[in-house]
Amino acid sequence: MEIEDMNLEVERLGKCTVPSPMTQGQFVSDEDRVLYYGTLKDAQTCIEVEKCLPSFEMAGPREKIYFDPSKLKCGIVTCGGICPGLNDVIRAIVLSLHYHYQVNTVFGFRYGYEGISSRYRHPPLELSPRIVEDIHEKGGTILSSSRGPQDVCDMVDTLERMNIGLLFTIGGDGTLRGAQAISEEIKKRGLKMGIVGIPKTIDNDISFVDQSFGFETAVSAARPCISAAHVEAKGARNGVGLVKLMGRASGFIAANATLASSDVNFCLVPEVPFTLERFLPALKQKIQSASHAVIVVAEGAGQDLLNPSGECDASGNLRFEDIGVFLRDEIRRYFQNEHMEIQLKYIDPSYIIRSVPANPKDSVFCLLLGHNAVHAGMAGRTNMLVGYWDSEYTHVPIPMAVSERKKIEPDGRLWSSVVESTGQPRDLAGPLNVCALGTEKT
Repeated sequence: MEIEDMNLEVERLGKCTVPSPMTQGQFVSDEDRVLYYGTLKDAQTCIEVEKCLPSFEMAGPREKIYFDPSKLKCGIVTCGGICPGLNDVIRAIVLSLHYHYQVNTVFGFRYGYEGISSRYRHPPLELSPRIVEDIHEKGGTILSSSRGPQDVCDMVDTLERMNIGLLFTIGGDGTLRGAQAISEEIKKRGLKMGIVGIPKTIDNDISFVDQSFGFETAVSAARPCISAAHVEAKGARNGVGLVKLMGRASGFIAANATLASSDVNFCLVPEVPFTLERFLPALKQKIQSASHAVIVVAEGAGQDLLNPSGECDASGNLRFEDIGVFLRDEIRRYFQNEHMEIQLKYIDPSYIIRSVPANPKDSVFCLLLGHNAVHAGMAGRTNMLVGYWDSEYTHVPIPMAVSERKKIEPDGRLWSSVVESTGQPRDLAGPLNVCALGTEKT
């Protein structure tokens, strides 16, 4: 995105005049900012062009807040696919509202945005410290989830009828777009209702956010699967281990799990195209030199090689064909035609990975995301999400976060590290170059 197109200022419901009930902790000033650019070179270039540096508003508790806690009712909703850490975030929000701000009425809307729609009549769950006491020890979400849009006017009617002053939406790109639509309808009606998002995407593909919760756990959970594929591959003559991981448009899980494992010979992601004519001969050479190979593929990789149905899921996303099964069959067919016997083991741990509880590092991350979401909401911020940038928690306008999807840069450092680690050719779409296969792995 061009510098001049960035608008990192967050919407506010009004002036903060209520003294915060928090008695401990470090307050943050509205003037505290987190720079967008992290290198001196980029900052100097920006100053030369724009005469200023773009920055995020820093997250954290304010001395003065917007809402009167004694009169406030809040809601929480979780949407989209499940992800490690969802219960942690729910728990953090409830505990922060209760103990930091003495807000006693918190509703959990069931089954995503369906729970806010009058059409489905899902009764909300009243959340309290007792209800959320141990939910962080379990995977999934106690509120359940769903995909797909609901009628925005109907949802705002529900929120207005219940006298909800602050709604926390936990979800990915589609959820955030829904939150933005709700916020815009609220503004049309002149209501003083805040909408605060917590980005939930196991693919880590939200823009202007370094990392989303659940990603760390997903990479950690993927590592044993890759290790199993490596053991299986090494345990057979001409063994091939093939692992499919999540990642529709962004291959961050596959790339980071590859780096964490150091046993992968080919990593295939949506951002870097490949052809069978290039990949399969390269795989053959790897097996001939090392007697085995391990392949990690993200679910969105190589979709141009398949015949997509053109159908969309409930969230409006194009329904993908199974690249893992496709590669499994194509690899077997290729080596059969080459009269070369292989032993291929295919592992698809996608739903196992996303359903596990958050690991300790992710749990800490979820706790602080939840706390900072509450601090932002109580200070009257709206149509925004809590981000994480350069080791600081930030406020990010939802319109900016959904403006484009974050992806791996094929010429960036992450992908260069993957290529160095695997020894795979940087170009798997062009003609085969034997010298480009890189360092052999055993």
